[in-house]
This record gives sequence, C-alpha cells and structure tokens, in this order.
Amino acid sequence: MISPETIERIKALMEEASVYEEDLEESFILGSGPGGQKTNKTSSVVRLQHEPSGMAVRCGETRSRETNRWLARRTLAEMILEREKGRKSAARQAAEKVRRQKRRRSRKQKQKMLADKHAHSEIKANRRKVSLED
Repeated sequence: MISPETIERIKALMEEASVYEEDLEESFILGSGPGGQKTNKTSSVVRLQHEPSGMAVRCGETRSRETNRWLARRTLAEMILEREKGRKSAARQAAEKVRRQKRRRSRKQKQKMLADKHAHSEIKANRRKVSLED
C-alpha cells in the first residue's frame, strides 16, 4: 500500500512534468511472472498511454493494482522529465554508476595503480626486522 505522502509526491512530480489525468489512457493487463496463481489470474498490471507525448508505460511491480497505478504514473512522469528537461531518473543514475564501476581501467590508470602498489610494498619491506646474521 502506498502512503498518502508518497501519492502527494507523485502528484507533484506529475504536475512538474505536465501530466494530467485527462491525458492518460489507462488499461489493465493480465499479470505474469512470479507470484503464483494470484498474479497470473488477475489483471493487476497497469498500462498508461500519455496522449500528448505518445509515451506508454507498463507497470506490474506488485500484486496490487492500486499500487501499480501510482508507480506507473511516477515512471511516466520521470520519463517525460528525462526527455524534456534532460533530468536523469534515480534508476538511470544508478545504472550508469554501476556501468562506470565495471568499466575496465585505461592503460595509464593501470600503470599508475601498479606503481602505487609497488611503492607501498617498498615501504612495507623496509618495516621488516633486521637480522644480525647477514
């Protein structure tokens, strides 16, 4: 269940993106995927079509139709803001962060990292106990 505060935040986001209820065409689709018989037999997946922009969103994250309705509206508003104002959604930012983290280092970065490691190992080698036998 979505809290009233969350609904107000979604409405404000829709207002910012100029998404109005009268511009939305809403339909419900039979669910699928994990969740068992309840999901597969009920039409809990929400499909929103925004007529002015021509964008469509499909949301079936939860088993609740009402929750999916609000999540679809939030996703649609984020997509429109992203396209119109160049603002990136939190999900897109997270995906880009993961992509940057997984990216291979350049040759210069790798050489610098290895040089730093070698310098650090030299420092640690100097910490060893001195033996009198040598």
